[in-house]
Order: sequence, then structure tokens, then C-alpha cells
Amino acid sequence: MKNKYVYTTLLSTTAVSCLFAAEKEKKETVTPNIVIIYCDDLGYGDIGITGHPDIKTPNLDRMATNGIRFTNYYSASPASTASRYALLTGRYPPRAGFRWVLNPDSEQGIHPQEVTLAEALKEKGYATAMFGKWHLGSTKKEYLPLQNGFDEWVGFPYSNDMLPPKYQDIALMCGNDTLELNPDQSFLTEMFTEKATSFIRENKEKPFFLYVPYSMPHTPLYPGKAFLGKSKRGLYGDAVEEIDWGVGQILETLREAGVEKNTIVWFASDNGPWVIQNEKGGSAGLFRDGKGSTWEGGMRVPCFVSWPGRLAPQINEAIVTSMDIFVTSVYMGGGTVPDDRAIDGENIASYLGYTQMPTKEEDTPFFYFGINHQLMAVRKGEWKLHVKTYSQLNIDYYNGKLPLLFNIYTDPSEKYDLADKHPEIVRELTLLLEEKKKEVETTGSWK
Repeated sequence: MKNKYVYTTLLSTTAVSCLFAAEKEKKETVTPNIVIIYCDDLGYGDIGITGHPDIKTPNLDRMATNGIRFTNYYSASPASTASRYALLTGRYPPRAGFRWVLNPDSEQGIHPQEVTLAEALKEKGYATAMFGKWHLGSTKKEYLPLQNGFDEWVGFPYSNDMLPPKYQDIALMCGNDTLELNPDQSFLTEMFTEKATSFIRENKEKPFFLYVPYSMPHTPLYPGKAFLGKSKRGLYGDAVEEIDWGVGQILETLREAGVEKNTIVWFASDNGPWVIQNEKGGSAGLFRDGKGSTWEGGMRVPCFVSWPGRLAPQINEAIVTSMDIFVTSVYMGGGTVPDDRAIDGENIASYLGYTQMPTKEEDTPFFYFGINHQLMAVRKGEWKLHVKTYSQLNIDYYNGKLPLLFNIYTDPSEKYDLADKHPEIVRELTLLLEEKKKEVETTGSWK
């Protein structure tokens, strides 16, 4: 039965069937190139197609219109380090064994026994590269990308605001070496894009995995000179519009290299907008709050997928997470998901045209791990239950009342608490939270 959360748009059902039927058999056996473009602090409402009136994002709009737009996509954390850990390992952040945000003074980093997406794909013969922000440990060699599956890396080890005088000089790194300390950040988006496009051209004859985690629109904002002052939205809009340009360059390079029909491209954000930055931060659209919180605005972010000739234009409303990208990408690359540890992501290849794969269960719960990996909320289908809340804005929206229950379908902004009207749903979701907390505690984490 057709998943009720998937809607084909722009083309009639008949046209879509004719256009894509010939590709079905190929989809089951193809080993695609995989590209993940990741933004830092981009909110759900910061793109043209998701509703921003003044930020111009024609490339992202086309990507969303011509491919899959996941409208219920969640990052696994509202904070940078934890969200990147989950994306690259398929595991909820508490399993990492470190706090949710690492800084230059942190002694911990990604555990050597973790299996990253880069490692899993490299084992299957993929060339692997990363250009952008890492943020999974100190500059100790064992914590850096080249020791965790990437053949190439140029970028920052931390967020672009972790600078003197609070921290040491920030290093722009190439592999395990420092290129420059405290570089001019206005060149970063262009440089990461150029590195990405060069990698595509150099590896077009073999399978590749390319990860481009841009360091913006996290503050401080440094749009390139060609974009400075171009957006009505100010510096923030300038930075987003340059990222949109970068996405366009990557997609065009795939086309010119003749590999776009064998390359799946994911675009997403690591967490919601940094709302305490005021006009220097972004917008979560109709969702409440932003980065740092387990309100929808903190973890529900844009997600688009492009695979020309293989994906019919569609809107997919299923609950999908960053951890699903890990599991699905390992499957598509012919790899094996580790079975000696808890893996929280699910294979959603059925949404990407792999007809032999089962569809993700509609009522699979999603757990919101918030500040310092506390389990704070759960969503199952239309219902979301909060048992703890937090906001960087220091706002207690419901004056201490807990638990809070919302119907996310009818109330995506979480305005109308229904806990008192539906005690049976509160009990059901509370039990799910208790079971998950116990499971994470008993399966343990890396130390």
C-alpha cells in the first residue's frame, strides 16, 4: 500500500510512472555517489520554499521542487556536536560519551570504536572527503576526520565563533596540518565549495562520498564579498544566499561531470536557528523557539534530497531523522550497519525508490534529547509529549506546567497543551520515554 505520507507533485501520476518505471530495477542494485550538504544553525523558515520572503534561494528551491522535500525531518540534537555525531554514526547523542557541545578545551572526542559513515563507505571502495566544520573532538590527531574515515579534509575543527580571547586561535586545517590561524572567514563558503567541486571532478570515475558541512550561517557571519549586502535580510541573508550559490555549484558540477544521475544529494541543517542572536540568527518559521531547545524550532529543520532521473518530485511527510541518513547511505553503498552496538537510525531507502525495502513504520517514536543529552520529549505520530523543557531565551512558555502534550499535525507551533484532555496518551508516551531512558542507560555509551 502506498505510504500515506508521500505525495507526488508537479507531474501527474501517469507521467511519473512512465518517467521512472525504467529506473526501478537499476535502483535496487545501483551504488550511488553520496553527497551530504549540512548547514550550521539554518532554521526551517530561512529558505524561499519554506516561507522566507526576503532570502533568495533559487538553487535550494529547485532542489526541493524537483526532488524530495521531507517536511518532518529532525536533527537528532538541537546542538552542533551532538547532531553531527548522530548524522555520522546513526546513533542518538547520549551514546557518544561526551557532552552535547565540545570546545577547544574539551579533552574528549569521537571514540575510536565508532563506525562513521565515511569509514563504512570507504570500506566498500568509496573515495571520501569532507570540506567544512568537523566539531567532534579536540585537535588531537585521533579525533580528526582523517582518522575517522575521510581521505581528505579542509575546514575548522570547531564552530567559527570559538576564537580568542575565550579560546585559543582557531585553526583552518588541511588533513592533520594547520593551514592558517584565525583566517579571513569571508572566504570559507567559497573555498569549501571549490574544494567540493574539485573533488567531484577528480573522482567521477569511481564511487565517492562527499560531506560539505558549511560553517555558516552560524555567527559570526562572514558572507563572501560577492554576496555582501545583496540580501534584504542583512548579513544573515547574505550568508544563506552564498550557501545557496554553493549548492548550485555542487549540483552543476555533478551534471557537468556526467554523474548527477548516479549521485544522491542530501541537504539539511544541524539544528534550528540561534534565536538569541536576534537579527544575526535565523527563523524557525511557524515552529516554537530554536537552537538548544527540544521545541520543534530547535530540531525540526529543512531537508531536501536530489537524485535526477531517479526520484519523482514529491513531498514526504513521514518522520525522518539524521540518523536515518546514516543507515540508508550505508545500505545504498553496499556496506553493513554495525550490529555490535545500538543503532537508532532506520533504513528509509523505500522513500528513495528502493522498492524491495520495507517502509518505515508510521508510528516509530522519535526521542528529543536536549541539553547535556537529557531525554526531554517524544513524538509518536501526531502526538508530542514534553516532560522537560529548556530555552536559550530563558522563557518558560507554560509557567512550569509539565507534562505538556501537543498534536503536532493540528498545532505545529505547540501553542495548545492537551495533556489534561488526553491522559491516556500522556501515559502511553511517558512509558515510551521511561523505556528509552532505561534502554540507553543499560546499553551504555563510550567512555
